[in-house]
Amino acid sequence: MSPRIIIILAVVAALAVSAGVITWIRQPHPVPMSGAGEASAQPASAANRLEHRGKFFGGDITRDIRGGQEMKPRW
Repeated sequence: MSPRIIIILAVVAALAVSAGVITWIRQPHPVPMSGAGEASAQPASAANRLEHRGKFFGGDITRDIRGGQEMKPRW
């Protein structure tokens, strides 16, 4: 096979993989299930999502983290 065909096949393969990754990332997220096992009719509101993110990323507000800790690489 000529080098030109190999390059073309590599570019086509890279485009196919990229399209697959983009499609996989942009899939709709599953709707949370209710206690009865039925899908909820309403998606989570923006306020609920914001509250959930705040609880997840909020951390301990009483802990002083301004100074940080010196990183010591082990190489």
